[in-house]
Amino acid sequence: MKTIRKVLVANRGEIAVRVIETLHRMGIESVAVYSDADATAPHVRAAGEAVRLGPAAATQSYLDIEKVIAAARATGADAVHPGYGFLSENQSFASALAESGIVFIGPPSSAIATMGDKITARDAVTARGVPVVPGLSRPGLTDEDLIAAAPDIGFPVLIKPSAGGGGKGMHRVTDPAELPAALVTARREAGAAFGDDSLFLEHFVLTPRHIEVQVLADEHGNVVHLGERECSLQRRHQKVIEEAPSALLDEATRSRIGQAACDAARSVGYTGAGTVEFIVSARSPEDFFFMEMNTRLQVEHPVTEMVTGYDLVEQQVRIARGEQLAFSQDDVTLTGHSIEARVYAEDPAQGFLPTGGRITDLKWVARPIRSAAPASGLARIDSGVEAGSVVGSDYDPMLAKVIVHGADRAEAIDKLDEALAQTRLTGVVTNIDFCRFVLGQDAVRAGELDTELLDRLVVDYAAPAPSPQALVAASLGGLDLGTADDLWSSAHGFRIGTPSPFVSRLAVDARHYTVSSVLRPSADASSLAADVTVESVAGEASDGQAKGGEAKGGEESETQTWQAPVRMTPLPDGSIALACDGVRQRWVVRTDRAAGIRWVAGDAGTWLVHAIRALADAEDEDAVGDVTSPMPGTVVAVPGNSGDTVAAGEPLVVVEAMKMEHTLKAPIDGVARIDVKPGDKVSSAQLLAHVAPPES
Repeated sequence: MKTIRKVLVANRGEIAVRVIETLHRMGIESVAVYSDADATAPHVRAAGEAVRLGPAAATQSYLDIEKVIAAARATGADAVHPGYGFLSENQSFASALAESGIVFIGPPSSAIATMGDKITARDAVTARGVPVVPGLSRPGLTDEDLIAAAPDIGFPVLIKPSAGGGGKGMHRVTDPAELPAALVTARREAGAAFGDDSLFLEHFVLTPRHIEVQVLADEHGNVVHLGERECSLQRRHQKVIEEAPSALLDEATRSRIGQAACDAARSVGYTGAGTVEFIVSARSPEDFFFMEMNTRLQVEHPVTEMVTGYDLVEQQVRIARGEQLAFSQDDVTLTGHSIEARVYAEDPAQGFLPTGGRITDLKWVARPIRSAAPASGLARIDSGVEAGSVVGSDYDPMLAKVIVHGADRAEAIDKLDEALAQTRLTGVVTNIDFCRFVLGQDAVRAGELDTELLDRLVVDYAAPAPSPQALVAASLGGLDLGTADDLWSSAHGFRIGTPSPFVSRLAVDARHYTVSSVLRPSADASSLAADVTVESVAGEASDGQAKGGEAKGGEESETQTWQAPVRMTPLPDGSIALACDGVRQRWVVRTDRAAGIRWVAGDAGTWLVHAIRALADAEDEDAVGDVTSPMPGTVVAVPGNSGDTVAAGEPLVVVEAMKMEHTLKAPIDGVARIDVKPGDKVSSAQLLAHVAPPES
């Protein structure tokens, strides 16, 4: 048996917090590591000790093997838990720890090496009789090899990098003519993300579902599976909503796919917790094919914990100590249903571009669960952020996970929707409303899923229009009952005590609104009374607000009006109580005056509201050719050159943010000027290039 009294957690964010919680429960001391960007992060405070690794860049902090091992030695840590991402599947890291006499809470480095290369992984599991998707996979394949093999594999094909995961470098190609360019992009993405640009091809299974099986294996030859997870609700190969068990599999198929996962683990002498991922056709679920094995804890592991009652981090630690599994396959039962949503810092209304900023307010559900097993609370929250946290572009955009458990799938979906509705997160745009939109879709409710469903659904997605009450809160919520807010009002001579006009012109996404209030004297000096009219401007974007606050449903219409008497009362916690026509709601309102924005959050949702100003340069023709960054990030490629004559649509600059690449193209025909170079850090809205129209 190995001694594990103190564990260094070589990660950050919600997974570091989650691992530290289990370590504390087991009576094991914990050590956090952090970069300069995370000096005050929740995981740093959660641990008993913390060690600085270096600057914000992951390559100089969380990915620096020597620094992490030095931190373990300096603090006397017996073991290292890698979490997921960063060094969790790095063979060199596992080997270096072993050489230093430090326990790696994970599988042997040989298993990481085999399963970390998708080509050797396919060979290993095939030898064990595990079915794999038809394709071409061997080391050293060139673009010409892959192009030549594609017709025999059969289009559509899926380009996959041999190393890494998370969907980076993966591209589906239906048209043979698009394959050469897709290979170039895939190699660049794979090389940048994993330091290895090796690729292979697989046939793309039609109506595919992504189903993965959780396995545990000890050093004594015992291997069990803890059922499967359905991970088909994903965008760009990045999972968004996961659940356990899958609604697709019957008991017989569940047993077969579980056995196949155990065989895959045995094929490499696996120990610890791991996940075997399969692609399954929705049309014939009895046919499943091995995709890859993740030799670490998965992001979505909580849903398995919720239906089985086993704490997977605890099991990892016990296996790393050398203990035998305390249960057999027959002891594993799945109770009820669990589903989770990943909360990302991204803007669904803007093509899911990564966002960032400082979280000004954060409130999760009223009754959170803290344990691995189901409890009486509404939801379990795995979070690595808090009010005041700064979300930058250096790391993954996932902020937290909201996980629920229900007696059945329908109840679990309802509970997740309720938990998301109760979330208050302002200062950073997130995908919370999009997750609720997905949960409300008939296909999702019916369990009719596939990996392309979200890409089809997103076409019909529009950010929900703000309720009239939200707009009233945005207009009046910044008043301190003694001073006019000239950013939000066109009124002059404002004063409490006499009837005063207060007019705000606001924008939410592409929708414009006018909120006209007549502020009235109030007998209660702690509150503000007003008669309010909210108008949505005619012809603005879809989903306009109808009279009485009901959505019209996507049609362009005439100006719509909502009227009500209002009373606003500031509350001690900084929020406001807004009584509109007798209905009282609580709203959180936060203002960034420099940016001209205001966040409002309530039971109906969260909105980022802009104060509309007349822009002096709105018709400046020179601005037409500007190419600006849609988000903070890093320039990874500059296909264009200053002085080139370009056509509209030609790529000029490629920006990467939070593991995603975004190609910025020439907006018009003309002569290009490039203002950045590869490696430059850029901010949101920063001018990166300009195209001057050709002289007449």
